[in-house]
Amino acid sequence: MKKLAPVSPAFPSAKAEKQLARGVRERGDSAWLGQPGTGDGVFQRYRDLDRWLLASIADISGGLAPATLSAAAVDWWIHLLASPAKRLDLLHEAAGTWVRLAHWGCTAGTGTACPFEPLPQDKRFDAPEWQAWPFAAYAQAFLGLQHIWQRATNGVPGVRPHHEAMVSFGARQWLDMVAPSNSILTNPVVLKRTLIEGGANLMRGALHAGDDALREALDQPPAGASAFKVGKNIAVTPGKVILRNRLAELIQYEPTTPRTHREPVLLVPAWIMKYYILDLSPHNSMVKALLDRGFTVFMVSWKNPVAEDRDTSLDDYFHLGVEAALDAIARVMPGAPVHALGYCLGGTLLAMAAAALSRTRPRSLKSLTLLAAQTDFTDPGELSLFIDDGQVELLDAMMWRRGFLDERRMKGAFAQLRSRDLIWSYRVMNYLMGVRQPVSDLMAWNSDGTRLPYKMHSQYLHTLFLDNALAHGQARLAGQAINLADIRVPIFNVGAVQDHVAPWRSVFKLHGLTDAEQTFVLTAGGHNVGIVNPPDQTPTSHRVRRWRAGDRILTPDEWLECTPATDGSWWTAWFEWLARHSSGMRKPPRIGGPGTRPLGAAPGRYVLER
Repeated sequence: MKKLAPVSPAFPSAKAEKQLARGVRERGDSAWLGQPGTGDGVFQRYRDLDRWLLASIADISGGLAPATLSAAAVDWWIHLLASPAKRLDLLHEAAGTWVRLAHWGCTAGTGTACPFEPLPQDKRFDAPEWQAWPFAAYAQAFLGLQHIWQRATNGVPGVRPHHEAMVSFGARQWLDMVAPSNSILTNPVVLKRTLIEGGANLMRGALHAGDDALREALDQPPAGASAFKVGKNIAVTPGKVILRNRLAELIQYEPTTPRTHREPVLLVPAWIMKYYILDLSPHNSMVKALLDRGFTVFMVSWKNPVAEDRDTSLDDYFHLGVEAALDAIARVMPGAPVHALGYCLGGTLLAMAAAALSRTRPRSLKSLTLLAAQTDFTDPGELSLFIDDGQVELLDAMMWRRGFLDERRMKGAFAQLRSRDLIWSYRVMNYLMGVRQPVSDLMAWNSDGTRLPYKMHSQYLHTLFLDNALAHGQARLAGQAINLADIRVPIFNVGAVQDHVAPWRSVFKLHGLTDAEQTFVLTAGGHNVGIVNPPDQTPTSHRVRRWRAGDRILTPDEWLECTPATDGSWWTAWFEWLARHSSGMRKPPRIGGPGTRPLGAAPGRYVLER
């Protein structure tokens, strides 16, 4: 009997669909026509029309994908309409809220506790003036409304979690905009200041608003930031540039102790930031603190890309950044393995590099320190609200047209994550109170933004965020497949409690990706303040616990429950950890190594580029 060919299923599996879609993207429209792919299909020939159209839409929508926003709203609304139970629950909750508010209003002045308390991080209603009538009623009505909307946008049966998070985020943005603290007549602190000054605060505020608008239009730093000059009063630790290529410079800092540890420290910052966040003022410079404890320190300073750098890839950052730095360090300190530190995106790259180097250069690293760096993007926090297939397609089109992602787009996204503090509280203080708050070195650094090249950022978003390929062992670097399980050196991993960019529970997931010894630290503060945390500067605390292969992997909540808090900066624990993983002292190496002439003084050339 003739053997029958297997019958294809009516609908391909999800995996088969994904493979088919990938093949179509690579081969062009001819794949749909049943013809062999030529690489020059109709779809690919006219693809630029898509990009131009999407980029134009992005100009109108502020960089947000209208289709994604609409889909989230429709998903939430339809499922809310389809759930009488949820609507009845909201009706009951709303009635209860207004009953509580009415009872509190009728008994005001008798010591009755307020029915609603703001969230711990919400400081808008802390001033004593908010306790007086009618301003206390304004605040309580707003907090009650906030409570109802939080209930309405969460727990609707059938809504996709991503869409639910987007709708909840949008509701918070709207509520932050209409908060009574933003209005002259409903903010007692502003009203009091206006009456005392006869409106002079509003005049100053109008001047501040005009100045900010002009600075934004001219792409100038915010008021007060000009007091900080790179190489003058920030980023002033003495050193020399010993390497420069088309993507990075390498700075070697001058030693401050008569003897230094045998293993140097290499700092790899993210290229979405200028390197000098790790070398701000002398009192909070991580570089200076390391030097004073006897370490030889090297720093990668990334070039701020322009349109001509559009095709710079993740491989380029690995080859011209990490590998080039290791080669230069090997000339200065032959045979010395390196304590490598990576911050944020620099830490993600460094984790990938450590996995790749474990095969090609297994003796190049002594240890690995990661600061607020994600390796598993299953739950990357609220930043994922701006990253899904539709949004990434829009971002791709924006970057394709310009060759890079503008720093103002990134600042806008990060500001929206903390709109209450970074947008509305700023406007109340500067425009209604008429007060310019002093600018710190960290704030000045934050205004000194950088761009991201088109190809690298597209790879990063597709490979890491959308596909989570690094955690799945499917990412590639320099043409080879990499797996974080190949990392063998000890790891010091730092997360921050209030980090909105790299949530600490996401950073913690590295425990499940490698058997290397890990010391995890949870520090107070956020993505920047939690990292720039020098000893004896401000009251702070941290938690620290070591994990070894064979130990049970704790969940983040279990880890938090069984790890006690310790007063002081995590820097101290890290310095001690580095010293334990070093192998003695030596005479400080020569700047640039034998026969090498430095290219110039720190901070170098690239950090000054805008």
